[in-house]
Amino acid sequence: MVRSANGFLSALSADDYELIRPHLRTVDLPHDAVLVETGEVLKRAYFPHRGVISLVVKLAKGEHVQVAMIGRDSLLGTLSTMGDACALNTAVVLVPGVASVMDLDRLRIAADQSGTLRTLLTRHGLAVYVQVQQAAGCNAAHPVESRLSRCLLQTHDLSGDTRLLLTQETMAQMIGARRNSVSLVANTLQQANFIHYSRGHIQITNLDGLRQTACECYATVKAQYDRLLGAR
Repeated sequence: MVRSANGFLSALSADDYELIRPHLRTVDLPHDAVLVETGEVLKRAYFPHRGVISLVVKLAKGEHVQVAMIGRDSLLGTLSTMGDACALNTAVVLVPGVASVMDLDRLRIAADQSGTLRTLLTRHGLAVYVQVQQAAGCNAAHPVESRLSRCLLQTHDLSGDTRLLLTQETMAQMIGARRNSVSLVANTLQQANFIHYSRGHIQITNLDGLRQTACECYATVKAQYDRLLGAR
């Protein structure tokens, strides 16, 4: 197992890593796989090596809105190790990849044995909370073009890839917008040569252009992640 493939695992001290190493195994993260539904008990912690997990709120009328993403720098299951394991939202694989996984009960036992491990889990939980609160403000106040640029940049950062498999419906879910609005904005970004988009396949061709188009929320979240978890 390549420990450095996941930021959380690579940040652990040797002693803390040894507490969880015997319980880790590697699994695939297939595209659109649902890891846990809202209200279910989360049984496993996921540490992505590659790929991105989307945390989604499902509304009564059928709308799905993304509130945060977890990638190669963190893990799914932070706060569940310190409290209620009942999932507050649905976790679905946005970008396929590979992850280390372990039973949440094992991670909870390890956290009970190590104060430094508990502290790191708390900081990763706060990083997810930063995303949630910033997304709420962003979706309410900023134009679709800025929001889509922000999400594309964040997905790139978390996956490490400029090639993304994202349908218009998925992108609408990511930013809390209508599908036709996303179609128009994606076309605008393509005309600006920031992305190449065709049938759900996105190639980011100009990261600097996307950064200039994105709202301040991208830089705000990144700065908080750097502060809480160390520069990515």
